[in-house]
Amino acid sequence: MTKKWFRIGMVSVFILSLALRFWGLERFNTLVFDEVYFAKFGNNYLTHTPFFNAHPPLSQYMIGIGIWIGSHIPFWHDTVNGLTGSLRSPWTYRWFNALTGSFIPLVIAAIAYQLSYRRTFALLAGLFTACDGIFLVESRYALSNIYIVIFGLLGHWFLLLALDNQNRRRSFWLVFAGIAFGASVGTKWNGLWFLSGAYFIWIAAWVIYLIHSFLNSKLFFASSSSKEAGEAGVSTYSASSSSSQTPLQNLTQLNIFHMLFYLGIIPALIYSIIWIPHLQLDKTYGFIAVHQQILKFHLQLGGNSPNVHPYCAAWYKWPLMTRPMAYYYQTAKSITEPLPVMGPPLPSGVGQVIYDVHAMGNPFLWWFGVAAMLFLVGMFVSQAVVHWVKEKRFSVPATLSVDTWIALYLVINYAANLLPWVKVTRCVFIYHYMCAVVFIFLAIAWFVDQCLRSYYQQLRALGVTITFIILAAFIFWMPIYLGLPLSPHNYKLRMWFNSWI
Repeated sequence: MTKKWFRIGMVSVFILSLALRFWGLERFNTLVFDEVYFAKFGNNYLTHTPFFNAHPPLSQYMIGIGIWIGSHIPFWHDTVNGLTGSLRSPWTYRWFNALTGSFIPLVIAAIAYQLSYRRTFALLAGLFTACDGIFLVESRYALSNIYIVIFGLLGHWFLLLALDNQNRRRSFWLVFAGIAFGASVGTKWNGLWFLSGAYFIWIAAWVIYLIHSFLNSKLFFASSSSKEAGEAGVSTYSASSSSSQTPLQNLTQLNIFHMLFYLGIIPALIYSIIWIPHLQLDKTYGFIAVHQQILKFHLQLGGNSPNVHPYCAAWYKWPLMTRPMAYYYQTAKSITEPLPVMGPPLPSGVGQVIYDVHAMGNPFLWWFGVAAMLFLVGMFVSQAVVHWVKEKRFSVPATLSVDTWIALYLVINYAANLLPWVKVTRCVFIYHYMCAVVFIFLAIAWFVDQCLRSYYQQLRALGVTITFIILAAFIFWMPIYLGLPLSPHNYKLRMWFNSWI
């Protein structure tokens, strides 16, 4: 793919994301799902109203900034309500999230490109992310999860840029990586898993390097010929040979000081600074006491069962999307009636039109993505076994291919963002999977890219088919992402399983 068509493709993906997130943003003139907390909290900062927040405050700052800016724009104030504590248009407390969410496909595409320098892989990653439902839903309302994800992804992108540079430029990008990781944790504590993924891939690189050095008595990535040296070494990496390189090969150029300072002290400092405005507003608790109260709040939320909340979904239900959740559900007698915003739905049989905003991913994108992630695990394990059998002893290859590095990066970061939830006993929901599922999007984009680049026509056809199914599925389920009016029949047509309702 040429640079020109890549740019056209990425601009198109961004315009698609922007249009879907901003269309009809003020349609539901109420507080949808956790807007009852986050939109109110954002407004509280503007009215200087003290309150207890069960999460770090950064996302509410962002929503508050959006409300302030939106209130000074002389458009989109046709509908207003006082549900946030002030008379506001729904557009004012939603638009900043919509704008932020529109950039997530671009950031994921940037990570894909930085991992491989392959434009097709990057474009597919951005396109697939733009075609996911839960990211679309979360971007259209004043909720917080968009900010965890975008700051965590920016941290990874900046880290990859740092690995792609040397000296002062490397330090520059490492500082930004630390700031972004700190901001992710400053949105919700589970943003810490993005940072842990960076540590784990760094540790994995050093483990591979040390094992190879110990077993083979030579430097990891070193090569026996000058021709190979331009393709393999940690210290011989050159951006000009990008076709066979990935910045991940430079991970062992980062020492313990780099990690502890840039990805330890800086994130902790940023996280602490983020709390200052909130603690100045609400002086009930100090910095340590407020964290004790937050932890106490989450520990008291109850077990992970429908008895606590009908949409509770344990971590193992997320990858196959067996329990999505409705953020908004209302019925009306006809499509000509005003949009219902308050009160319970009409009795069964009376409501002929259903308005449902479902926090649900693109089913085929998620399912294909899980299969692609398992493929990457199998590929990595099989390569290790084959090398072991061939050498007739345990050893580590002197060089890892770009795709092996990508597999290692995606698997480690997916696990880092999913497995910590195994031990969580409180009620959790499908939106907690958003930090992990972004690596699923990268995995299926990588797989489709491999198919499209294959010599075999059957594999190229498979790549095209997977892409078409993902796009078609996004269009099919779009009405329940955007809350478009549906007849009971068309609504049931999209609820494939009873557990989806």
